[in-house]
Amino acid sequence: MNSKLGILNKTVVPINLYPKHHSEMADEGLYGMVVKILEDVGEEWYYIETHYDYKGYVHGSNMIMDNTRAAEWMDNADRVIIHGVADVMPEASYKGYVKKMLTRGAIIIATENEKDGWTEIQLSDNSKGWVRTNFIGNRITSYNKNKEMELRENIVKTAMLYLGTQYRWGGKSPLGIDCSGLCSIAYMLNGIIIYRDAIRKDEYMRSITLEEIKSGDLLFFPGHVAMYIGNNKYIHSSAGIDGVKINSLNSRDSDYKEDLAKTITDIGSIF
Repeated sequence: MNSKLGILNKTVVPINLYPKHHSEMADEGLYGMVVKILEDVGEEWYYIETHYDYKGYVHGSNMIMDNTRAAEWMDNADRVIIHGVADVMPEASYKGYVKKMLTRGAIIIATENEKDGWTEIQLSDNSKGWVRTNFIGNRITSYNKNKEMELRENIVKTAMLYLGTQYRWGGKSPLGIDCSGLCSIAYMLNGIIIYRDAIRKDEYMRSITLEEIKSGDLLFFPGHVAMYIGNNKYIHSSAGIDGVKINSLNSRDSDYKEDLAKTITDIGSIF
């Protein structure tokens, strides 16, 4: 196998800590992401690296391993699913069968065919289907720091879309998400790559004080990360609260969490 690139081709793809199906997830890949294949470790397991520099093991059944197709996909797949969950249908109609289920963040190609509020899309295996047009947005792969306030607002708006999502260790989709998955996908969908784990790294974010914090900045705690959304509030995903909720740093608020408010270890900002 000479291929060094793979396209993730399932709704969500476990990126495991070890090369076995029952391994703990280190991360979760979304449909259409291209990964770098670093090593064939046997039994159809591959050690891979994502475009945001995260590594883990993916089973070959979850990838299309073809350098040429992957390179073409990276060049042409410039659209993304922006709705929580989107069914891909065989025709421009709710009637029929579901060809594929995609989640927010799935990368696709949109053809020029549109009909009655539906858009035809091309999938990674070159098959086609139809998705509601307003479920599709442009894939954003860069950002302008000079538009700081707009960018901060968009990052927070994106994170807020996951309110109520169940907690899933390693998860990064509306089907289930963890604390760093929430923060990293909210940034990624706005063209910004940050570190995927619950620690701040200098190459991605600078450290700031609580007095400097603004919407979209990240609060770090022991083994946990949250996004500040303004007015002493933050959004986060936690197993202890069953998923994504909003809490407060203000002890006078009913949603105050003392265990977090008093254990902030760092605060990070890309600005």
